[in-house]
Amino acid sequence: MPQVDSQRYEDSQLFRVRHSAAHVMAQAVMEMFPQEAKIAIGPPIADGFYYDFDLPRALTPEDLATLEARMRAIIRGNHPFTRREISAAEARALFVDQPYKLELIDGLEQGTQDEHGNPLTAPPAITTYTHDKFTDLCRGPHLERTGQINPQALKLTSIAGAYWRGDDKRPMLQRIYGTAWTTAEELKHYLWQQEEAKKRDHRTLGKELDLFSISEEVGPGLILWHPRGGMVRKLVEDYCREEHARGGYDFVFSPHIGKASLWETSGHLGWYRENMYSPLDIEGQQYYLKPMNCPFHIQIYKSRTRSYRDLPLRFAEWGTVYRYERSGVVHGLLRVRGFTQDDAHLFCRPDQMPQEIDRVLAFSLSILRAFGFRDFQAYLSTRNPAKAAGTPEQWQAPTDALRDALLRAKVDFQVDEGEATFYGPKIDLKVRDALGREWQLTTIQFDFTLPERFGLMYIGEDGQEHRPYMIHRALLGSMERFMGVLIEHFAGAFPVWLAPVQAMVIPIADRHLDYARGVERRLREAGLRVEVDARGERMNAKIRDAQLQKIPYMLIAGDREAHNEAVAVRLRSGEDLGALPVADVVARLVKDVAARA
Repeated sequence: MPQVDSQRYEDSQLFRVRHSAAHVMAQAVMEMFPQEAKIAIGPPIADGFYYDFDLPRALTPEDLATLEARMRAIIRGNHPFTRREISAAEARALFVDQPYKLELIDGLEQGTQDEHGNPLTAPPAITTYTHDKFTDLCRGPHLERTGQINPQALKLTSIAGAYWRGDDKRPMLQRIYGTAWTTAEELKHYLWQQEEAKKRDHRTLGKELDLFSISEEVGPGLILWHPRGGMVRKLVEDYCREEHARGGYDFVFSPHIGKASLWETSGHLGWYRENMYSPLDIEGQQYYLKPMNCPFHIQIYKSRTRSYRDLPLRFAEWGTVYRYERSGVVHGLLRVRGFTQDDAHLFCRPDQMPQEIDRVLAFSLSILRAFGFRDFQAYLSTRNPAKAAGTPEQWQAPTDALRDALLRAKVDFQVDEGEATFYGPKIDLKVRDALGREWQLTTIQFDFTLPERFGLMYIGEDGQEHRPYMIHRALLGSMERFMGVLIEHFAGAFPVWLAPVQAMVIPIADRHLDYARGVERRLREAGLRVEVDARGERMNAKIRDAQLQKIPYMLIAGDREAHNEAVAVRLRSGEDLGALPVADVVARLVKDVAARA
């Protein structure tokens, strides 16, 4: 049976450990720079914590060791964490010499932003937490005492720059990252994982393997796919398109821009304008680069009268969208400004909805498994009564359908109560990669608002108009992000069926080049991707280069091999299979591709 976990990370003991460790670190920094340090925010994050500081000088790696030692001393003091609720006036007096805290207090008083800069809907209570000699503006939660932090499971990991409030027009602060765990063994595993992650960094591998690049002349966050990277992406998309066709999806295409009125109707200009690019003026009308594909698919639905017999409709598109990201947050393939979504929108009758949810979830899992992912964690976001379109009764059926589908699919999931967006419940499906890291890929999202905003209808069996259900589905999500995840999951050593070059033929000497070309032709005729290394380098250098390029098969051709119509086969792992007939090598590679090995 799948495990249903209703505890959020924010409610866990580990969250408290890391939040408390962030405060202990802030105290150590304040003591290192008395009356000079200006503190900003210091929240827990997925695998640790950070704190932002405005300091009189740049921090060094040596400073981190000093700060760690002081943190351990504070922890040994076993100081209690004390919560106090205060007025805005008291808070301003307490933090009179801390300009970033004063700005946060203004946001709390006005009910616009919390102490971490996140948006609020109403003014909260203003609270502080104090331990030892340090007091911070904070809503908690924390541990009871500093001594509950394991000093052997704590480490400060890095220093980075961060603009205040993420705004490149505001001051650049120094951000100290740290991590904290329950045991020293967990910390050791995490640090090993981080070292492995550096080796798998898709930005480094993308350059080494000649997969993609980002040009300053083109602009940050805009990806240029090189032939080898383009081939991997094409193989991914081709496989997905074939499976979509088998799965009953219809392919659609839509333009890259749309009139302002379209985005006004959809609500994007009201809710999402800051993530959209400036409008284009075309013949006196404003057009916007599309941040999403859904309004176009809705127009396709609306292009004719729909009968209950027509449903369900499943529209799929690999549509390129454009969303503004500040230059300070764009990151390789994982966070970009222009990207292609494997988007689908499903339109169905209410009675078809449970079956469609089962179908789309099973379909998503099968695609992800084909790319080598086996470990999944789902998150079911449910209705927030304070900000939800539709009635509780309208939400109940799709929420139940999503929950039941996860149970039937035997996928572990966590219920995030009240975390749904205003327009419907959703499933976020995350995969764990080879290092155990979670990556958000698939989203299955109900939408109550767009069918109403655009007046979607179908003619029911009773001859009357009825409103269809609409489901948004992004499977791999952004192709750019998925490619980044895929590169890191396989450390660039793609399985044979996805490898841009499946075999490299290596002639030992120039006299073997004609035979090597013949081997290449035979593999190409079998539909395999093969190249010949015709350089005048030594054989061992060619083998090493092919291994560094993570090419699955190296086929070495010399006198003996040419005489026997064979090649000496080496794998990128270093395994030597010896001499094999070319026909056997072709059969082996074709079998690997068919098995998606």
